[in-house]
Amino acid sequence: MHLRPAPPRQLPAQDMIDLDAQEQRAQRVTWTVGAIAGAVLVVLTCLLCTRLLF
Repeated sequence: MHLRPAPPRQLPAQDMIDLDAQEQRAQRVTWTVGAIAGAVLVVLTCLLCTRLLF
């Protein structure tokens, strides 16, 4: 007995302009979070170094 799978259904259309805008916003959030994390690490490193020196 051979069963045939149903043919794949059609996917809905995608709004490429909206997808690009969402991707840009996500990238901006990623860069912002990374910059904040980097700044915090620099401050903590400076505090640690000054504490070791004095």
